[in-house]
Amino acid sequence: MPSSMSEKVLNDMLAFARSIAAQRGRNAEWLEDAIRNSVSVTAEEAFKLNVIDLVADDQPALLKKLNGWEIQHKGRPITLHTAGFEERTILPGWQHSILRVISNPNLAYILLMIGLAGLYFELSNPGAILPGVVGGISLILALYAMQTLPVNYAGFLIILLAVVFFIVEIKVSSHGMLSLAGVLCLVLGSIMLFRLPEQPMQLALSVFIPTVLVISIFFITVASLAFRAQIKRSQTGTEAMVGMQGEVRQTLDPEGKVFVNGELWNAVAEEQIMAGERAEVVEVHNLKLKVKKIGGR
Repeated sequence: MPSSMSEKVLNDMLAFARSIAAQRGRNAEWLEDAIRNSVSVTAEEAFKLNVIDLVADDQPALLKKLNGWEIQHKGRPITLHTAGFEERTILPGWQHSILRVISNPNLAYILLMIGLAGLYFELSNPGAILPGVVGGISLILALYAMQTLPVNYAGFLIILLAVVFFIVEIKVSSHGMLSLAGVLCLVLGSIMLFRLPEQPMQLALSVFIPTVLVISIFFITVASLAFRAQIKRSQTGTEAMVGMQGEVRQTLDPEGKVFVNGELWNAVAEEQIMAGERAEVVEVHNLKLKVKKIGGR
């Protein structure tokens, strides 16, 4: 920051420290020196310098020393009675144990990516079930973990936008532009996800880079396969016969019979095709084929 602003911040901190020292009866000179010169001392030295009230080796010793101690609370004195207290350890419940494990930002990020990938696969291939179940559970765990993490929700929304781009890629032939936009949003959202103005970036690069690469390849592959499946010509039923070739068994003038795909079909043509010649199916209507002469119009 500019030197003038830095000096202003320093003076404000010094004034605050002096007011606390006067209120608590502390060593104002040492506090000022600590702020100006960043000096530090041990616990015993701090006690001798009148910076702290007391030093205790452990919690039982602290409770013993605090018995009869008088403190000020909301302007009135209160005497502490800590003698004879029973020390009990309260263990965290299973909910807190789970939260402690998954609240690691790296694990929460991986769970989020698995959740989005699983739901995306289920939406692009309805009926798979398992990817949707795994994705839903992973996404819920990730959102649960994010309650305790400094999440930047702008980054989270950008990641969701990336998934939207990949889904649209299934329906629209964008020649890879939507997939590229999805990968870009996935990278930007991941960088922003656990980064707030007052917090350093907590997502490890060793987790971030491989995860983004794997998930991007997964999304692009699934989108490509789903799009190809949609535009692929039907392989069953009468529609599958369009484009097949066969032999004319009864002269088409304009109607006759054609042997196609192991069956004899009634057929019609716009030109005369003699028996024994080859013809190609161009249309199927009411179990009658419309054909054209191979090499003809």
